[in-house]
Amino acid sequence: MVRSGKRSKNASILSAVLTILIALIIFLKQQGESNKAYVKSIVDGDTIKVELQGKTYTVRLIGVNTPETNHPTKGIEPYGPEAKEFTKETITGKTVWLEFDVQEKDKYGRLLAYVWLERPKDDSEDEIRKKMFNAILVLEGYAQVMTVPPNVKYADYFVKFQKEAVENQKGLWGLEVYNSKVEKTTSDKELQQAFTVTDEFTDEFYVYISKGGKKYHLKNCRYVNEKYEPITIEEAKEKGLTPCEVCKPDEEYEKMKSK
Repeated sequence: MVRSGKRSKNASILSAVLTILIALIIFLKQQGESNKAYVKSIVDGDTIKVELQGKTYTVRLIGVNTPETNHPTKGIEPYGPEAKEFTKETITGKTVWLEFDVQEKDKYGRLLAYVWLERPKDDSEDEIRKKMFNAILVLEGYAQVMTVPPNVKYADYFVKFQKEAVENQKGLWGLEVYNSKVEKTTSDKELQQAFTVTDEFTDEFYVYISKGGKKYHLKNCRYVNEKYEPITIEEAKEKGLTPCEVCKPDEEYEKMKSK
């Protein structure tokens, strides 16, 4: 009887352990699937539109900055169109996995993420080089490092990858306008400091729209709520939307351009 009771107790423990393991596996799988996104379109070389859990989001890639193609004051920068085309050709219509850092969204409501072309096995340098699109942009010379604290998980890797791209004159580093920026930096620390942004960074002027709405608004407009989505003012105008008469986003846009 004692032996039978012991077997029963062991069986119960084993059953409990198996239940926990199965629950953990399911949880981890769900976590992975929850960050699985479909790339719908490209805003710029470092900004994309994705469908995530049934909703559309604008995603700004963390740690990198591609030359502009539609900035209100900078216009089209050298190598901007090439970077945008590379992003478009590489990930439009593809499934990707988003990894977030400390700060998940910026003040415009854009998701801030590392974009993986395949789900990574780990966060080793080899996996980052092969599968993380942010890193690939830097390695191939389509983007410069841009570190915005507190999202700095892979900042040291990005600095290392940029040094390789500069040394090999990859992409934009083959142009004097960019190459001269790093000529005086001699250490990784100096390079990191040169490309660190202390204030929250944005390279676009964002406005907010509702599904089916005909106007675009500033974030602090009284008509804007959690259902409104951010898009660039250029996108809003291309859609034929008109500015809100209350918050007057076009006036703010003109002020920004004049700075």
